[in-house]
Amino acid sequence: MLVVVSVLITTGLLMVALRTETELRFITVFSMIATLLITQFVAHGLTAPLDEMNTVAKGISHGDYTRRVSGADRRDELGDLASTINRMADDLEAVDRHRKELVANVSHELRTPIAALRAVLENVVDGVSAADPETMRTALKQTERLGRLVETLLDLSRLDNGVLPLKARRFEVWPYLSGVLKEANLAASQRGLSSGSGNHTRTDVHLHLDVSPPELTAHADAERLHQVVANLIDNAVKHSPPHGRVTVRARRGHGPESLDLEIQDEGPGIPEPERHRVFERFNRGTSPSPHGPGSDGGTGLGLAIASWAVDLHGGRIGVAESVRGCLIQVTLPGIPRARG
Repeated sequence: MLVVVSVLITTGLLMVALRTETELRFITVFSMIATLLITQFVAHGLTAPLDEMNTVAKGISHGDYTRRVSGADRRDELGDLASTINRMADDLEAVDRHRKELVANVSHELRTPIAALRAVLENVVDGVSAADPETMRTALKQTERLGRLVETLLDLSRLDNGVLPLKARRFEVWPYLSGVLKEANLAASQRGLSSGSGNHTRTDVHLHLDVSPPELTAHADAERLHQVVANLIDNAVKHSPPHGRVTVRARRGHGPESLDLEIQDEGPGIPEPERHRVFERFNRGTSPSPHGPGSDGGTGLGLAIASWAVDLHGGRIGVAESVRGCLIQVTLPGIPRARG
């Protein structure tokens, strides 16, 4: 545009000079002045957004993720660059917020069992209480709570490092899922009033298993699938109303040995704008508190780990539409089709 405008002005001045017999040197001077003015105007329009982007980028490098670049709605390269910088600032702000939430959550989760364990041991050492089986069970319960938190953090580390290759095998779905549900009920009853790392302690919620056909088989990594189902059940139970019902459905998928899973609760559900974020790390939702006694917010890692395990299988996980409660759908591809 700068070149076109400069040529038009020069041509116009030349035509004026030819008609008015003005000397060529005056035309040259006027053309140079006009070109310089136009260049200065255009250059300012280019450098001003770049100066703003530079300022915002320096702020981001110093940990200020609140500033944004204006002009992201421009339909040119500068608008694309502004949009990219703003998206980067949004992502970095979210990561920083998640990091702070992780430190706060882990600190809170560690402080409670450590304080309880210290109190038990101090009482034993000071002779206030004897080292009887009941006292040792209390200490063991708090130690197990610490172990669950450490295991969750190890899962997060594995998620980041991309380790643990799949060890897929064929298994029968009904006895497998039945065992997972029994473990969930048993763990909740054993934890009693002591929750840890987001594991629920509720025994008033009924777990129902629906597998069709009963002889259904699937091909997947049993350990990783256990993480998926256990975390989804834990999340569903925590958000269920008193004496609610959580249903785990299993159906045959489209491929050989593939599996379609559904976990549905009767809780308040997940608002549609939030559904794309529920599988993000440290996301604990916007609801003030989960329903029912003995259900804490946890560290916000359960669904992220479930999503990671499903991705390892090459499957899909997501929140589906439901008339009541929350419905999570999981699809596992089964045996990969041979190529060629």
